Amino acid sequence: MPAARTRTRPRLTAALLAAGACAALVTAPAHAEGPRPDDRDRALHKALEDLVGPPDGAPGAIAVLQRGRDVKVYRAGVADVESGRPPKPGDHMRIASVAKAYSGAVALRLVDRDELRLGDTIGKRLPWLPAAWHKVTLRQLLQHTSGLPDYTEDPDFIELFAADPSREFDPHRLLDFVADEPLRFRPGSRYRYSNSDNIAVALMAEAATGRRYEELLQRLVLRPLGARHTSLPRGARLPRPYLHGYAFDPGGPLEDISNAISGSAVWASGGIVSTPNDLNAFMRAYAGGRLLSKETRKQQTTWVKGSSVNPGPGRNEAGLALFKYTTRCGVVHGHTGTIPGYTQLAVATPDGRRSMTFTLNTQVSGAEKVARMRKVQEDFVCALLRH
Repeated sequence: MPAARTRTRPRLTAALLAAGACAALVTAPAHAEGPRPDDRDRALHKALEDLVGPPDGAPGAIAVLQRGRDVKVYRAGVADVESGRPPKPGDHMRIASVAKAYSGAVALRLVDRDELRLGDTIGKRLPWLPAAWHKVTLRQLLQHTSGLPDYTEDPDFIELFAADPSREFDPHRLLDFVADEPLRFRPGSRYRYSNSDNIAVALMAEAATGRRYEELLQRLVLRPLGARHTSLPRGARLPRPYLHGYAFDPGGPLEDISNAISGSAVWASGGIVSTPNDLNAFMRAYAGGRLLSKETRKQQTTWVKGSSVNPGPGRNEAGLALFKYTTRCGVVHGHTGTIPGYTQLAVATPDGRRSMTFTLNTQVSGAEKVARMRKVQEDFVCALLRH
């Protein structure tokens, strides 16, 4: 989701607490006594602390690393500046564009069931969409090589969203904002990230099955994984407990926008709400190939040069609703996401044995801040891959 700024936001009723005052490192399972944090743990903890607090840092941050059954939770700052409580792995949060991996999981599961094919076109499955888009395939949508114009860049959408971020959009009409626009390029000829792609993916899944996308998400992905704390709401309110999301200008007041954004505005492209625990479980299964057949997994992990938009750690390449991040310490697969109030990274090793979520409760923007965050993300990936 692009960095749209909201105009109507709730005001905080208490002054900002010192964000670094509640930093902590927790090892899990919670009942087990782990060793004292070593120098590497302290360095990671310090790096996370450096990303939070005034004048320009996020109010809070949490990273959850899992290797097999061993879980470490690193956190800094606060989940809620009013209460001062720290972020927790069970806090609900907006996962932003990491939701694209979920719509990818739904579509690829349907491919395995022969209800969809990667070569199915918009013209075949969604013939009411513009004729100029009809040759675009499901594969191209999943890999962002479709050329579809991005509806979140449309001035009419931006105006409506900015005027009332909590308004409920009809997800099935989101592509109407760009229905009068041609493709940006010949399908399959190059990469360009577009929020429209995963809206079309979800519509294809619905057209192929006759079932609502939300139902398909539950039946094919969430229920098999036991992800009871993951949902796709149409409204703006988050389930409790939640990691509060904030917006601010450097040096300016914080604005709590946790419950200001309607999930329907980004739907299958960015509307999912989850927790670090659930997101970790999903990414281990999805990035590790457990949800897919070997043949579909092979197609999913055929890579093209990826995105410069919120690129994540290291160098990225794009698969089907999945990115490959090549860091100085090795390779992980996953997805990034950014939306007003939240910045996300969720990755796992290709075998699905190790996973990590990395969350800041504000939308990080600006080249310098993004570069600093990416460096810390890479440090955490190195910790995840370390034997």
